[in-house]
Parts: sequence; C-alpha cells; structure tokens
Amino acid sequence: MGVLNGVHMYSHLQNACRARLGLTSVPSNKYNLKIALCLHKLGFISFVARGGITPPDPARLSSHVPEPLTTANVAQQRLWLGLKYLNNEPVMKTLKPISTPKRIVSADLATLERVSRGQDTPYQRGLNLGECLIVGTDRGIMDSREAAQRKIGGTLLFRVSP
Repeated sequence: MGVLNGVHMYSHLQNACRARLGLTSVPSNKYNLKIALCLHKLGFISFVARGGITPPDPARLSSHVPEPLTTANVAQQRLWLGLKYLNNEPVMKTLKPISTPKRIVSADLATLERVSRGQDTPYQRGLNLGECLIVGTDRGIMDSREAAQRKIGGTLLFRVSP
C-alpha cells in the first residue's frame, strides 16, 4: 500500500508544480510524511505542516499548532507542503516513479554507489547534476547518496530532478 500512496503523491506534487501552486496538500499518513520530510531535507520543499482541511497561515508557520488528532478528524488530516520556485520556475521539475505497485525495483549497495556517482547500471541510469534518487530502506526513506554512505540498499522509489 505504501508504494501506491507514494505514486499518488509524486503525481500530485508534479501536477501542483506545473500549475505553479505555492501550497498544496496530500493525505496525512506515515509514508507520505517520510517522503515529504526527505524532500524537505533535500531542499525541494520549503515546509511541511500537519493540519486539517484549511491550510496553515504561511506568515505564522513557525508558531503553527496543528489541531489535535482525534478519531473523529483523522480522515480529514492533511500534510501541507510549501513548494519552492526559483526565477518563476519550479525547483521540482520532474518526479519520475521507479517502483510501481506491480513492479518493485530494489538495488543493492554496489548499484546504489554506481548510480549515485553518475554511472549507468544495467537497469538504472546514473544521476545527473542536481538529480536525486529517493530510496526506501529498512532505516527510513533517504537519498541514494545517504544510503550509499550508510552502506545499505533498498527499494528505488522515484527520481527528482530540478
């Protein structure tokens, strides 16, 4: 179920960037939160905030207190993401899923190291300048460079290119 949620999130973020939205929301679940925090850490998203149906005020985001989570409002919880733009162009131009619900693609440590250095492998092309490959590991969701540094392999989720 996690990969399917991820694919929906990637397509939603790409559509929101193409529509030049400054703020968008995705359903609040653990998988989407981990992906959003990874994108925030890599600098593709300006902020991640949990909230309800109404978006948080960007001016008072540092002091934003989300509404308490109860069984009555758990289905309405959203993750609000601030999208970044540079010279009126989106920072995230393309999000290309690698693993799909029907085809899970995994990579070992040697493959991740080669792809991170920009070298092609039989099943994956190397990363270009500024491009990131998001990997789902047993220690969380992280960039391929960080996974290679920690010496762990995992499931290749998607590529983000500026």
